[in-house]
This record gives sequence, C-alpha cells and structure tokens, in this order.
Amino acid sequence: MIRGGTGGSNTLTGLRYEAKVDLKDFLNTQKDYSVEDTKVYFKGELVARLFKKHELYKFLGRNNIDWTKHISKKLLPDNCIYVIINNTAFILEVKHQEVAGSVDEKLQTCDFKKKQYIKLFSELNYRVEYCYILDSWFKKECYKDTLDYIISVGCKYYFDYIPLQELGLPVPDESIDEEIVPSYQR
Repeated sequence: MIRGGTGGSNTLTGLRYEAKVDLKDFLNTQKDYSVEDTKVYFKGELVARLFKKHELYKFLGRNNIDWTKHISKKLLPDNCIYVIINNTAFILEVKHQEVAGSVDEKLQTCDFKKKQYIKLFSELNYRVEYCYILDSWFKKECYKDTLDYIISVGCKYYFDYIPLQELGLPVPDESIDEEIVPSYQR
C-alpha cells in the first residue's frame, strides 16, 4: 500500500531497502542475520539460500537440474532467495529509476518471467513468487496501470521495502517500523 492509500494490513514488518544495495550485503548488516556464500542464517540457523544472476544456475547444476530442459534462455535474477520454511523461491527484481526509460516496459514482463521461473524450479517442487522492489519513482500516477497489472497477474511489488515476514523470514526485533506499509497488501 502506498502511504495514505487504501488497503493495507496490521502486520507492518520488514526492512527499508535502497535499490543500490546488494541483498547479501544488506542482510549481513541486519541484527542476527549472516550470509556465508549463498547460505542465509538467522541466529545461527539456516533459513534461506540466496542466489544472484549466474549463481542460480550453479545451484541448479549442483542439484542435477539441466535448465535447458525447462527454459530456452537464461533469466538472470537480481536476487533469488529460497526460503526453506515455506519452500518458496522469491525472485526479487530491484528497479531504480531517475528518468523515464526502458524499465517502464520491463515491469510488464513479470507474468512471463514468473512462469519461466516456475518451469525452472519444477523439478525441485519449489513454489515461486515474483516481486519487484521499486524506488519511489514508480509511485507516480502514470504507473498506476502497470502496478495494477503486476498485481493482476499474481506478482507483487514493494516500495523501498523488503517484506521479511511475508517472505517467511524472521524479523529482527528492532526492524519493525510502523511507518512502513508494504505496497502490496490488497
């Protein structure tokens, strides 16, 4: 939900996130989190696996999965985080914009990409969610139709926000920020 908009939830848990920050570096700076290689730990317990771009395909290869049997061209995610507790791979595409450009049209490809990732993870039986982490540029009225489309095809978006609880990740105590409301809570 955009602050002042409609919808929302009483669960306001997550972390502010700047588009220029790497998710691995970001999690490493959060209380009780540590990331070693691709493994994400919370209070010493393995809670997730984190993959960027080609790391995802190395992981699939180690699990004897030939990606070419599922999709015809590699998709290189900004971030893919597999959350163990809910058996879900979250594709988190970070979009930062300062002037109008090609990102506008890229936002409209989420349905196709989500379906491709579903095929890619089918042998592992992972659920797949596709999410955008957007900066405030995309709060402009001219993006309303695009944002509505993202929701209509089963994808999600958040503004400058990592929805830890919605991803199924533990939330450090002091990260609860009642000023932040996820943009997708409809």
